[in-house]
Amino acid sequence: MEIIKVSSRSAPNSVAGAIAAVLRSSGEVEVQAVGAGAVNQAVKACAVARGYLATNGIDMVIVPAFASVVIDSEERTGIKLICCQR
Repeated sequence: MEIIKVSSRSAPNSVAGAIAAVLRSSGEVEVQAVGAGAVNQAVKACAVARGYLATNGIDMVIVPAFASVVIDSEERTGIKLICCQR
């Protein structure tokens, strides 16, 4: 499964386009975010991507979960949003 990493400075529309493209090609994608700002941008991107995909008749669902992410040799807890077709 492909992983898309989101930061607090990521543009939601750009991330949404990436989510939609991967979902169309492989059927599922994992979006990872660490920190409140990054999670905010990731959720916005998923909402926009859902709209993009709905025009093609694809119903995207999101399953939230915790993820352990290593940043600068330090393990941190983040959020992963598993996006797949219903």
